[in-house]
Amino acid sequence: MIRTPLRPLARILRARETGQDPDEIEAELRARRHAEIQNKARRRAEARLKWLVLGFVLAFGTVGLRMGALAHTQPSEPRAQSTGAQIISQRADIVDRRGRVLATNLSTHALYAHPRDLVDPARAARELAKIFPDLDAKRLSKDLTGDRKFVWIKKKLSPEQMQAVHDIGEPGLVFGPREMRLYPNGRLASHILGGSTFGQEGVSSAEVLGTAGVEKAFDGWLRDPANAGAPLALSIDLTAQAAMEEVLANGMKVMSAKGATGILMEVKTGEIVAMASLPDFDPNDRPRPLLKGDASDSPLFNRAVQGQYELGSTFKIFPVAQAFDEKLVNANTMINASSPMKIGKYLIHDFHNYGGQLSVADIIVKSSNVGTVRIAQMLGAERQQKFLKALGFFEPTPVEMTEAPTGKPLVPQRWPAVTSATVAFGHGLAASPLHLASAYATLANDGRRVRPTLVHRKTHPQGEQVLSERAARAARDLLRQVVTRGTAKAAEVPGYDVGGKTGTADKPRPGGGYYASKVVSTFAAMYPADQPEYVLVVTLDEPSVAAAGGGESRTAGATAAPVAAALVQRLSPMLGLRPGNVTLPEIGPRPDDAVKIVSR
Repeated sequence: MIRTPLRPLARILRARETGQDPDEIEAELRARRHAEIQNKARRRAEARLKWLVLGFVLAFGTVGLRMGALAHTQPSEPRAQSTGAQIISQRADIVDRRGRVLATNLSTHALYAHPRDLVDPARAARELAKIFPDLDAKRLSKDLTGDRKFVWIKKKLSPEQMQAVHDIGEPGLVFGPREMRLYPNGRLASHILGGSTFGQEGVSSAEVLGTAGVEKAFDGWLRDPANAGAPLALSIDLTAQAAMEEVLANGMKVMSAKGATGILMEVKTGEIVAMASLPDFDPNDRPRPLLKGDASDSPLFNRAVQGQYELGSTFKIFPVAQAFDEKLVNANTMINASSPMKIGKYLIHDFHNYGGQLSVADIIVKSSNVGTVRIAQMLGAERQQKFLKALGFFEPTPVEMTEAPTGKPLVPQRWPAVTSATVAFGHGLAASPLHLASAYATLANDGRRVRPTLVHRKTHPQGEQVLSERAARAARDLLRQVVTRGTAKAAEVPGYDVGGKTGTADKPRPGGGYYASKVVSTFAAMYPADQPEYVLVVTLDEPSVAAAGGGESRTAGATAAPVAAALVQRLSPMLGLRPGNVTLPEIGPRPDDAVKIVSR
């Protein structure tokens, strides 16, 4: 910095020449220097004050904004931060095709204890045992009075139980928030939904995992935060599902059956509108699986998907449809149906002796084993296998359930002439009712393959053509005749033109051979037969009903077919399918003339 001298030489010399006092010059310059120093000091002080004021404004403004934000939020208790991995507890809802809730989440609490914080551990154990009778009182008392620092007591509490624990007044009893899976419809669609359980658990949250059904099949999707909580829409209709289970349960009771299965499927899409397996269970309180004995005795067993049954005469339409496709026969072709028929050392009989010859139409209508075998022989074993494989009978169904792979059909390892014969009329190859529904849907869909699905979508991939449209239509015409003049007259529902086929198969013994008086009766149907919209399959396990002439009847025509008719009557109006070709009664008396199309 350059300083100005207080006694500049030039001014001093000039002052002496003019007689001016040089000290006055020094005083003047000194005063000017002091004024400049004061001005600089004042400017620095003013700048510092400005920055200080700005700092105060920003600080107090920030505090004020934060206080305002906190004032507008909901109060909550502070929670300790967990040092472990985050537990993903959110799980998406499951809804039916109309958006009605099938599975959702419910906020609840878990109960645990810090024994060292308990005032009277023994009393706490006694009081808890009264609130939760399922707890082992001795074990609980030992845990609470021992050296343990942490004890789980209950992983789900009702509000009433929570209040009762509150009333004990022990500071060492602590509640942890969590979510549990709730199935608001109870047993409805239990086999489809499957159920859930807790996975990884913490004191403030728990992982909910699917254990079976679509809950397990879509477990990753339901837990994926990327879906933003969007529900999983299933293809089933809640109202139709409830009606099917009710009608099926009544039919099972009337027919004295051990179990029952019903499947209703859309022909064009393969979407399953309703699917029931009885007996069933409540997924809110899922029972434990059987550890020994027959798996089908457990209510957890899904007969529609896991059941492997010889489906009897319902198979007869397949070799006939294939023969139509290959142009080997038509509906009027006469076939030798003389019974019995011998293949090697085996004899094949018909239920009735139909004489020497039957038309192909009558072979299906009268359900002739011998006539069906003759047609299968025209096709040959290789072509027969190829067609059944194209219909899906050699692989598990692709339905979106974890149980689907366990329902792989039991297909013969070898395929000699006698196997080709028995498979033609539904023995020797065991498949699930869902396999049968899919195959009948293919016939109903003009020969284009239909794959079952439980997911409701706007579009579906088109299946491959496994049968000509001409052959599929001819086969459907025969199925309609089975109902109008054949073994399934009990399945006729005025106005809905049901077409279908009955099948009664003896149940195989575990050690080989067949039971003499135990059967699986099945009726596979499609309607309206000329332009099918739905396929319906009903299967009864070990049914028995009193016959008109005395004794008992176990045939599908007397057991499964009437149940299917009741289902068509009940379900069709719910799905918006109006009856056609029905003359409604005039207004007035004579109510007996009305056509009854609603089951009671």
